[in-house]
Amino acid sequence: MGDRLGRPSSGKRRLRDLLCKSDNHTCADCGAPDPKWASANIGVFICLKCCGVHRSLGTHVSKVLSVALDDWSDDEVEAMVEVGGNSSANSIYEAFIPEGITKPGPNSSHEERMKFIRSKYELQEFLKPSLRIAQASSGKSSLRLASSRKFMDNFLGSNSQKSEGMVEYIGLLKIKVQRGKNLAVRDMLSSDPYVVLALGPQTAQTHVIRSNLNPVWDEELMLSVPMDFGPVKVKVFDHDTFSADDIMGEAEIDIQPLITSAMAFGNAEMFADMQIGKWLKSHDNALKEDSIINIVEGKVKQAVQLKLQNVESGELDLEVEWLPLDQ
Repeated sequence: MGDRLGRPSSGKRRLRDLLCKSDNHTCADCGAPDPKWASANIGVFICLKCCGVHRSLGTHVSKVLSVALDDWSDDEVEAMVEVGGNSSANSIYEAFIPEGITKPGPNSSHEERMKFIRSKYELQEFLKPSLRIAQASSGKSSLRLASSRKFMDNFLGSNSQKSEGMVEYIGLLKIKVQRGKNLAVRDMLSSDPYVVLALGPQTAQTHVIRSNLNPVWDEELMLSVPMDFGPVKVKVFDHDTFSADDIMGEAEIDIQPLITSAMAFGNAEMFADMQIGKWLKSHDNALKEDSIINIVEGKVKQAVQLKLQNVESGELDLEVEWLPLDQ
């Protein structure tokens, strides 16, 4: 690699430098311009629409991260740099596209993207036969490939897990876990809290804050929203080193009002800042007060204040943002 991608620069700088290469100016899977997402274990930059398909395959096939919004580990950045970008990855994953198979374009349907991307990465149907994953006598997968050893090791290890059923996703939630207030004591005098979000089988969690009953995380977590979605389940835990983590309360976020409001207005970038919906406080939910849904600078956001349930005390402040796949 040249000096621009050398080790002395920060991880974010190395990613930006890699994204500036001409072959990374378009999505690796559909060719849409200006991709903002990446599959860290595969090594490609992708658009928001293809990002939703990658997420539906599961992190064992494709670990999706935002180039700008997510935190990247050194290993993840190194894997992307070692692959070298979309052209290098596609020279492997699209080496043999059969006649009659058409690569999706920027305006292709979700179904077209799903079929192609699953064939490309999960089923590996377009690889050279000599590079396809084979089961060795030891029972472990092996892949003969000279380039990007670390990348292929990551890819190989991820594909050793069983793929779950295919799920169609309609959008993404970016949930900023802002702060906790008056959380319950679970150690001698304090707690070491962290937050876990779950939507169906997906989970995401914040980092642990030591000895703090009023922690400030300000941490953004991402969840994909399936067509058949339910509430986001929120749990707060106290981290314990030598025993199971203790529960510090729980709640649910009904995302139906947010999604209904967002879809009713369509492209939020066309509207000035305004209120477009509301999730009302009731005895059936954990809201501390009515939760307002607004368009803010072209984005649909919702402020949520929760009173934690099944615990003696504790509140949680969050901000939820809707990211549709059709924009």
